[in-house]
Amino acid sequence: MSEHHFDPAKIRSRETVFTIGNGYMGTRGSFEEGYLNAMPATLVHGVYDDIPGAYTELANCPDWLELAIVINGDRFRLDHGTILHYERTLDLRNGILSRALRWRSPTGNTVDLRFERFASLADHPVFGLNCQITPVDFTGAIEIQTSLHGFANNQGFDHWQQLDRGTNDQGIWLHVRTRSSHVELGMAARMTPINNNLPIRITSSLDCPTIAITFLAAKGRTVGVEKVVTLITSQDVDHPAQAAVAKLTNLPAYPVLLRAHQNAWNEFWQQSDIEIEGDTNAQVAVRYNIFQLFIGACSHIAGECADSSRVSVPARTLSGFGYRGHVFWDTDIFILPLFTLTQPEIAKSLLTYRYHTLSGARRKAAHSGYHGAMFAWESAATGDEMTPRWSIQTDPYSKAIRIWCRDREIHISADIAYAAWHYWQTTGDDIWLRDYGAEVILDTAIFWMSRLEWKPERERFELDGVIGADEYHEQVNNNAYTNWMAKWNLETAVSVYGWLQQQFPDHAAVLAQKLQLNADRLRQLQAAIAQLYTPYDTKTGLIEQFDQFFDLRDIHLNDYEPRNRSMQDVLGMDMTNQSQVLKQPDVLMLLYLMRDTNTCLSYPDVLEKNWNYYTPRTDTTYGSSLCPAILSILAAKLGKEEEAYHYFMQAATVDLEDSRGNTADGIHAASAGGVWQAVVFGFAGIHMKGNSPMAIPHLPPTWKRLRFKLQWRGTWHSFDLSQPAPPPAQGPAQGPTQSQAPDIKGFIFDVDGVLTNTSESHYRAWQRLADEEKLPFDRKANEALRGVSRRGSLLQIIGDRHYSESALQDMMERKNRYYLEDIQTITPQDMLPGAIEFLQELRQAKMKIAIGSASKNARTVIDRLGIGAFIDAIADGDSVQRPKPAPDIFQCAAAQLNLAPANCVVVEDAAVGIEAAIAAGMWSVGIGPQERVGAANIVLPDLDGVRLSDLGMQW
Repeated sequence: MSEHHFDPAKIRSRETVFTIGNGYMGTRGSFEEGYLNAMPATLVHGVYDDIPGAYTELANCPDWLELAIVINGDRFRLDHGTILHYERTLDLRNGILSRALRWRSPTGNTVDLRFERFASLADHPVFGLNCQITPVDFTGAIEIQTSLHGFANNQGFDHWQQLDRGTNDQGIWLHVRTRSSHVELGMAARMTPINNNLPIRITSSLDCPTIAITFLAAKGRTVGVEKVVTLITSQDVDHPAQAAVAKLTNLPAYPVLLRAHQNAWNEFWQQSDIEIEGDTNAQVAVRYNIFQLFIGACSHIAGECADSSRVSVPARTLSGFGYRGHVFWDTDIFILPLFTLTQPEIAKSLLTYRYHTLSGARRKAAHSGYHGAMFAWESAATGDEMTPRWSIQTDPYSKAIRIWCRDREIHISADIAYAAWHYWQTTGDDIWLRDYGAEVILDTAIFWMSRLEWKPERERFELDGVIGADEYHEQVNNNAYTNWMAKWNLETAVSVYGWLQQQFPDHAAVLAQKLQLNADRLRQLQAAIAQLYTPYDTKTGLIEQFDQFFDLRDIHLNDYEPRNRSMQDVLGMDMTNQSQVLKQPDVLMLLYLMRDTNTCLSYPDVLEKNWNYYTPRTDTTYGSSLCPAILSILAAKLGKEEEAYHYFMQAATVDLEDSRGNTADGIHAASAGGVWQAVVFGFAGIHMKGNSPMAIPHLPPTWKRLRFKLQWRGTWHSFDLSQPAPPPAQGPAQGPTQSQAPDIKGFIFDVDGVLTNTSESHYRAWQRLADEEKLPFDRKANEALRGVSRRGSLLQIIGDRHYSESALQDMMERKNRYYLEDIQTITPQDMLPGAIEFLQELRQAKMKIAIGSASKNARTVIDRLGIGAFIDAIADGDSVQRPKPAPDIFQCAAAQLNLAPANCVVVEDAAVGIEAAIAAGMWSVGIGPQERVGAANIVLPDLDGVRLSDLGMQW
């Protein structure tokens, strides 16, 4: 990735873009020789210090880059002399930043200069720098000086006290300590001439120790130096200055260090690369975002990094001062999936950081009047809340603003539990869940129990006075994201505790005593799950973002274009709070995270309805950088290719193009993580359910090929996806006949008798109703109800008896209530033989899948069976007016799949269902005896052992 001209106006944003690092430390892309208004920084994980009375932040470490070059008496700087050529390149494959330029000094001497630097991925405390200079039109003296500048500052505040400095035969060293946290840092450096035995001069001034070399350079002859630096802190060893000097003494030559570094990067890319063919811009942008995430995450690859599980990825990585190096939900929700699925050791480290900060989370909960673990919105070394209570004002006449997210944006506790659960699901790391994750999940659940508020007038628990993922609306009641995530957290805690009792009973007993998980508290937890209000309108499919959100002033964002600032800046905080405008997805974020759950949140039609409502109200350009990637994933899932790609590129280039004007503050880490998710979960359509990951691709039209690897429970899975071949030209749509070759693109399944057998539950419910009404009914009569709607079934049962409409409605409601009570025992084990395997094969074959059931409880059954992730559309008894044998229900399902009838196969076990499929002009597979479903194109006894290829030979 290269820039081909130097723009002083972009100096700070480009310093961010050209950051290098290794997961232990990061160095911004500032120039070795310095520049006016530059913001050089080297940040090390976990090295926090206080600005008294203000905040805690990552401390800018001493500058190891400093290199002064004097050409025949003129000091080289880009703000002096003339730039004749300039190119800066970040080699993503090898983790090397280089700069090549031709410069003419004020006195007319022209030189070619080349710089190269790296932060060793093979040995974390090591930096390397190479500088080569070639005189173009003169012969003269070239002096190169390097120092360890111990007076680095964070935008004006110096966190360091200099303890000692010195020189030795190898070079120079520095010993400093942070002012408040008392973290000590040792740094040592050597500089040697390349292919030359010139003597070096080592001095130790009052300011900083320095090494100098002077060359008598001839025209056209290259001279240069190699600089190697070590940096170690007291977080790593007891005596960091001595350790840094000792390490430097034992290091091999620069070329050897560079080769080891390149080999380590090659190993990383072997596991975590994404290859895109057909779209160079997307390819570079994706690799760039992966690169920046990796160098910002403390890893275990090599080196002398201390316990890396006690640090995490700041919101702006180690690339800038934005958010003061604090850790947000960005890490757990946006960044972790990349590492969980390609670098699980890093993911484990980042999650274990949350375990180590449980004490801070418990202190925050207790301070706020709650129990359990209430995680900080902004976390640093201890897990205590780092978000300031009031905004810091530079204008003495401006009004301070209360920062409520520190107290009210509590969904982060569930977000962390969610990340822990998904790490376990993906890796199968039982020992980590036993020793770390279970306590996080259980203690966050205890917090939610203490935070819930019982509303007797509505007989339910609620959550009042919160801030949701959207952040434009403060102190709202029953935010959908927060309530649903809290409920998920509670349910998962019950599941994890049950697992712990079964698998590790001794650990369960210890944890129960530590967290006071007595029988009474467990009963309360179960009750809270059932009684916690989770917003969802079954009639409209809409989820109201919070109480009375739909009553707020509706605005049209297009009316405010063009603009170059957020809608909150345009409207003001009060007006924004009273309007239906979002900083970032809230309900849509919830639907994304819950996409694989067995709830209404996983239904495609619910996603589409809420997408249509909330997307036009979301400030995607200047709201939050977290927004575009999530919208890209959901748009891909909905088949909105152009929108998906637009949002994807918006996220992928947010720092490369500085589109929000704040890249100078550091890399947008959450957006970078979202970019990876947009490729893997959006365009590749990866689903993580079952025994292995499955792809349902939605590739952008220009992408010819997409390749990547994922690790699922210790096994690597390679994905090589390409555009499907275009379908053959077809004439006017007609119903299929046996003589036609089918062009199958989707399957529509009845539920009962095909995927599971709920006929016994239907029979018992009808029998109970018939007994109450003294109506004749038996199993033979029940068999005649197969595939018939609820009303049609009731009319058959009552025969010629007369009932009022209200009585009929009452009987249907009673029967349905009895049926729902009966099916509460259904589990995934109640899938009929072969059904789940057939669904998996259809997914792998990129077939669309729908449900076409006369039952109004089809969604409930699907939830209980745990197959929601396989289903793209549902047409049930509430979807159409005319029941089977009318074709309406199957036509409705096909329309939701966006498929023509001739491209669909109906799988049915009832005669009326086969009749409806034929009337709809669809292919059909009958499940059951020939005398019942013989009109189908193919008749099978069941789905056990059935393969898609078997059907292909029978049409």
